[in-house]
Formats: sequence, C-alpha cells, structure tokens
Amino acid sequence: MARLFIISLFMLSIGCSTYQPKQVDNICSIFLGETDWYKDAVRAEKRWGTPIHIMMAIIKQESTFRAKVRPKRPKFLFIPLPRKSSAYGYAQAQNPAWSDYRKDTGNWSHDRDDFGDAINFVGWYTNKSHSRLGISKWDSYKQYLAYHEGWGGYSRGSFKKKPDLIRVAKKVKRQSEIYGGQLKKCRKKLDKAIKGWFFW
Repeated sequence: MARLFIISLFMLSIGCSTYQPKQVDNICSIFLGETDWYKDAVRAEKRWGTPIHIMMAIIKQESTFRAKVRPKRPKFLFIPLPRKSSAYGYAQAQNPAWSDYRKDTGNWSHDRDDFGDAINFVGWYTNKSHSRLGISKWDSYKQYLAYHEGWGGYSRGSFKKKPDLIRVAKKVKRQSEIYGGQLKKCRKKLDKAIKGWFFW
C-alpha cells in the first residue's frame, strides 16, 4: 500500500510539473517535447497572424522558455531592493501591458506563467504593433524593438540610443530565421503528431 502511495505521488508530480525544453535553439525539439505547446502556437498564429517562428524567437529572448522568471532584484549592501520591472513569465509581460491584453481579449483567467497564454499575448502584441505602427508581422527585428520599448517608445525612436538593444533585436531576427528554417522541416511531423486535434 505504501509503495502504491509513493508511485501515485510520483505520477502526480510528473503531471503537475512544468515543461522545460532542453534544446531551446531547436524549435522542432521544443515542440516535439511538448506537442501541446505546438497546438498553442498554431492557435496564436491563426488568431493573430504572426508566424510561429517569430513569436517563439521573442519568447526565447525574453525568458528562454522559463515559466516563472522575473527580473533580478538589485541589491544595496546585501539588501534586496524592489525590482525595476513588473515583467514576469514566458513572455516577460509587464503588468500594464498584461492588463490591456486581458481587457482587449475579454479573458481575465490568462496567466503569464502559462505557455498558451504567453504566446497568445505575444501574438496579440505583435498584431497591435502592426496595426498601430505599421510593422510587418514577419519583421522580427522591428517587432522585437516595439515589444521591448512599447508602442510609444518605438514611435519616438527610443531604441536608436540603445546600441545593446539593437544588438539583441538583431539576435532575435537571426533566431527567428533559424527557427523558421527548422519549422519547415518538422511541421508535417508536428501536424501528424496532433492529428485529430480540432483548431478552435
């Protein structure tokens, strides 16, 4: 009986554990490791029109696909100070943007540490950047700059004075291109893996 109880607890812990991809540079490995993520990505792509490989490149840059990551706390004489940003979760969405997203979509049950909600947020945000700023949903470089700086900051050109940010945006662009090439090779396999799943 005790042995059965231990096994049950072990299986329960596995079921409740959060998926953490090991090979974050390979989009096929990420999705084949958890096909529910692929379903979420396809759903976001269909809803907002932003390509999967671009949304995934943004999330990789923001959190490396870690669910509960937050900005580090600065310290003063070993005393932790308040965080400079409210960013949290896979997409590192900040409180104001997340609140706008929830209001806009009408769903207050969204969670930033849920991958499906996070990639849907990125799709929503990039769609807004397209409608507000005219940035192509296929332009990962400009989309990331707008994602990082906000729509107001991007329109003011705040990124022009941030060479480090420009380097990161170029990195996101390269990653999106790599992801895009990889996804072309495994998309049929992924679609087959979720065959029978109905798109909502």
